Amino acid sequence: MRKSGPPRGLISYLVLELLEEKPRYGYEILKEITEISGGHWEPSYGSVYPILYKFEDEGWAERIEREDEPDRKYFELTDAGHEHLAEKRAETGGKARDFADVILGFYHVYVAFATDERFETDAPADEWCFDDTFSAWIVEQMVRHHERDFGEFERIPDTPAEFYGTHGGSPASERNEADEDGGEDDDDNVEAEGRASDD
Repeated sequence: MRKSGPPRGLISYLVLELLEEKPRYGYEILKEITEISGGHWEPSYGSVYPILYKFEDEGWAERIEREDEPDRKYFELTDAGHEHLAEKRAETGGKARDFADVILGFYHVYVAFATDERFETDAPADEWCFDDTFSAWIVEQMVRHHERDFGEFERIPDTPAEFYGTHGGSPASERNEADEDGGEDDDDNVEAEGRASDD
């Protein structure tokens, strides 16, 4: 069970990959990440720029000057930065389950707002609200993107226990019981807090 927001180190990894493609400045990175997310998420200035400055301090990136844009702070990866990116690729590759927990966790909260009588949210007129119509739209978007990128969507008949038994891990209910004594990871949400000490 995740005890905070997006997987730790996510923004750092995205910044490294984008800098490997070409030198970039902070706002350009923010907009590129927004595009990658389909326009649904944009990190704050307070997360991206400290990461760039940390990369500079660690020798993973360096500023470059461009005569056509002298006032912008462009950064490019150094040789050490390329080596660090290789490490981050391996680290991030092991976080697929963390991503799934974030996606499923927030969807469960969305449905709870729609169906759990403990919550009584007021829906503005003619706006999105927590109900079956918009829940179905969220699922529809997931299916459309799956089919666009992976091919025809096929329902999976496995129960959670069967799926995790095949692919590793355990259902959320079992992990919640095992996690009851676990504390908050101080580093979990570093980027969301606007600090850059996540590496």
